[in-house]
Amino acid sequence: MSFAVVLLELALVVTTMLVTAALVLVGPRRLVAAVSDFRWRLEFCLIPLLALGVVLLVRWSTVDITTRLERRVFSQNITQLLFEIDRVLLPGDPVAIIQSYQSPELTSFFVFIYIYGYAFLLLFPFIAYFALEEMEHLEALILSFTANYGIGLLCYMIFLAYGPRNFDPVLFEGLLYEAFPRSRELTNSVNQSTNVFPSLHTSLSMTVLFLAWVSRDKYPLWLGLSAFLAISVVISTMYLGIHWFSDVIAGTGLALLSVYIGYNYTVSGLYETARGYLSTQYEQARLDR
Repeated sequence: MSFAVVLLELALVVTTMLVTAALVLVGPRRLVAAVSDFRWRLEFCLIPLLALGVVLLVRWSTVDITTRLERRVFSQNITQLLFEIDRVLLPGDPVAIIQSYQSPELTSFFVFIYIYGYAFLLLFPFIAYFALEEMEHLEALILSFTANYGIGLLCYMIFLAYGPRNFDPVLFEGLLYEAFPRSRELTNSVNQSTNVFPSLHTSLSMTVLFLAWVSRDKYPLWLGLSAFLAISVVISTMYLGIHWFSDVIAGTGLALLSVYIGYNYTVSGLYETARGYLSTQYEQARLDR
């Protein structure tokens, strides 16, 4: 099956989930109001969206450069270290323990969650927060995602690591491609086998959950649904043999940091801070000459 067909199937399933959730959780009134005065909402979040777009563009357009840097410049292969840390944290290895409970039904569930549920989890908050009268949560969402991708890209350049399925195919099973071979084209188009530490599936999913907690007074039902999906995504990364338990812990920490950045900073504020810091360093260097 071609990549286009797999992508179309993903789009159809996720779109159906988004429309259903929007009608049930957001409500027709909020949706109609958001569409009727969408201009000021877009203007408000334009700069944060541009920042997120730049980070995503840099990430996707520098895949080859990033791979060369991590392999030839930094070359810090921490796969063995992650394996040993996992065994210290939980004797018997967390991933192996989780995979020991595998069944056809569980595998199908976690494959669906990892691909379709994850996409829905990341996209729905944009609709939900766009429909609010205040744009605080939407701006925090966008900036939190920007921080996730930016810091994640930096970590991927510095730390070279392979997931359990690539580290030891005997001890750990690659259940994703065994159960859903078509997903290989999809995942390979957006990810690299060494993009492991930290788990962005975990960090982005937990970011959505933390944001849902902060905005629980706006969408109380979304908190429960996002918790179920986010925790399921986290478990799926280990059940399918993609990430280590250490990656999950690091991803959760990255989510907390990203949400903190999202609610306490703005893009313009970060820009001014960076410019001020660089100006200070330049002046200091000039005086030291």
